Amino acid sequence: MSRDTLTGSRIRERRLIQGMKQADLARRTEISASYLNLIEHNRRRIGGKLLLRIAAALDVEPSALSEGAEAALLASLREVAAGYPDHAIELDRTEDFAGRFPGWAGLIQGLAARQSSLEQTVVSISDRMTHDPQLAEALHDMLGAVTAIRSTSSILVETDAIETEWQDRFHRNINEDAKRLTESSQALVSYLNSEVSEPQEVTTPQDEIEAFFMRHAYAFNDLEQAADTQNAQDIITTLIAEAADILVSTSAQAQVSMHLSRYWRDVQLLSSKALLDEISKVGLDPAHIAQTSGVDLGCVMRRLASLSGNALTPLLQDAGYALSEEGLGLVVCDSSGTLTFRKPLSGFALPRFGAACPLWVLYQAISRPMIALREVAELKGREIAHFETLAISTPLTPPQFGAVPLFEAHMLILPLASVNQNETRTRPIGTSCRICPRENCQGRREPSILASGL
Repeated sequence: MSRDTLTGSRIRERRLIQGMKQADLARRTEISASYLNLIEHNRRRIGGKLLLRIAAALDVEPSALSEGAEAALLASLREVAAGYPDHAIELDRTEDFAGRFPGWAGLIQGLAARQSSLEQTVVSISDRMTHDPQLAEALHDMLGAVTAIRSTSSILVETDAIETEWQDRFHRNINEDAKRLTESSQALVSYLNSEVSEPQEVTTPQDEIEAFFMRHAYAFNDLEQAADTQNAQDIITTLIAEAADILVSTSAQAQVSMHLSRYWRDVQLLSSKALLDEISKVGLDPAHIAQTSGVDLGCVMRRLASLSGNALTPLLQDAGYALSEEGLGLVVCDSSGTLTFRKPLSGFALPRFGAACPLWVLYQAISRPMIALREVAELKGREIAHFETLAISTPLTPPQFGAVPLFEAHMLILPLASVNQNETRTRPIGTSCRICPRENCQGRREPSILASGL
């Protein structure tokens, strides 16, 4: 049924929720019970003054009866259904279900959102368990203490005659190792608890860098307006100094300085205004923008990633992109495949370090330098999400005889609202093997810690 033919069903559900008899509602609205029965079974259309009287009698807004569930709720329910293609879900009755049982529909929406949040938590925990040096050191220390206690106790148990002096020494060793184990355990629990209670605890230079860029939403208006190189360098120094609470390590400060210096150079080649003007003329076509602006494609991708969704959306309303405030995503890697810069995008999770999905078009670009590649990527999670991914590998150093040039690859990530049915290059990908639920993947390196068949 269409939205406008379900008003009667909503009236009936509201009446039953309030425990009101059909005859009572008919009397309050000055119509016959038989006519109300026809309305509630969607055999008579309703509107105007009668709808207002029924809404007043049920103490609800008229729109709650005539419009039913909000579009966002319906879209969310359909997204949840899309994530379970093996179930025979009656999509044609989504509006009917949400209109008749708004509470249950809201619960499903909330549980789906909770599941998505937990999946993102699994991604974060997986990364930390793999790469967090403080966590690895604590676990190593605990394992060393347990091993020492086990070895010493084995000697005491399995040796028949041990001199008193050695017994005392072994007992003292066990006591010291047990104390060390207790202290390590308490430190580990305190460390993990702080991770839960605090917004984001940074523990590595990569964490510090990401926290810094997230604080500034990956855009730096002061650098956009800098008058000259010296002014830009002063701004960079100030930005780093003001982020002393985040940029703790010397390594993170040095890397942020390099990223911001490149940001300033990119601004000189292609300003935000010039970039937005080009987008208004040719749309979101990085290759065409690079040609008309006379800059390399990697620079255009970096500049596009610095734009907010609020700036892009008015120019791309009919382009088929599902842009949010965060704009576009970006990943940069060197020739070894190590991610050197990352701007995450909702729905397209990025590993904090290496070990990303080998099926990304980013890695295809490394093996095919100077060739612009495009693929529509499909990620499987709570729902199926599609992204247009554009990648190219460009040289970092000028060509020289007798020298092998260094390359870096860029991958721009654009969220799609829908996929063209004629699209033949859709590629299923993941984030990394540890948290990818896809089965029978030729690129899998290790089993997933997530349940398959999601």
